[in-house]
Amino acid sequence: MAEELKIAMVDDQSLCRRGLSELLARCYGFNVLGAVGTIEELRLLIKEQPDILVMDLRMKPMDGLAMLEAIRKEGCTIPAVLLTMSDSEVDLGNAIRAGVRGYLLKDMAPEEVVDAIRRVAAGELVVAPTMTVKMIDMLRGDQPEEPKSSLKLLTEREREILQLLSRGESNKAIALTLSISYDTVKQHVRHILNKLNLSSRVKAAVLFAKEQGMPDDSEDSSSNQTGSRQQSSK
Repeated sequence: MAEELKIAMVDDQSLCRRGLSELLARCYGFNVLGAVGTIEELRLLIKEQPDILVMDLRMKPMDGLAMLEAIRKEGCTIPAVLLTMSDSEVDLGNAIRAGVRGYLLKDMAPEEVVDAIRRVAAGELVVAPTMTVKMIDMLRGDQPEEPKSSLKLLTEREREILQLLSRGESNKAIALTLSISYDTVKQHVRHILNKLNLSSRVKAAVLFAKEQGMPDDSEDSSSNQTGSRQQSSK
């Protein structure tokens, strides 16, 4: 049996702390060590050696990144996940540069949050599906060119799924689009990462974007189509 994943929660709003703590505590394999709101409380909680820190970004008197920077200077190396309302590209960039391993949004489905935390624990860099395109734009120019020939290892279905990942689609959305099960999508994503020898679906999406070029006008068109679908559903 796999060991429990020990989690430390950090949020200055007690309602948010309680809600997320109860959600994670109900998940098999999760052990919420505590939920705190200040850096002094976090320092005490860290002594219990959690595996993952799940932190809010906007907090008072010290925000999540400032708190993370402070404990990093004190020698804490525990992987951190930000769970925030902010979909700002600036906040995303600051978080990634600060070494955050996950950037999640509070409007994500509970099962997506749980899955993302597990993936961070497994060594992935994870961002909210709606932030994927912004992440690609940030990383595409910074990373060294990957051998495009590696994409030839993918099956037609795997390339189809990778294309949807590069558009910021979640596993659940991909499953609905392709009329396949959620678990089948997860299996395909694992195969894609193994074939490309990559540790993150974000990196796989960046590689695909480099191959395709992803011209801005196509992204705008996709965005407009998404907006139209949303308006028609209201």
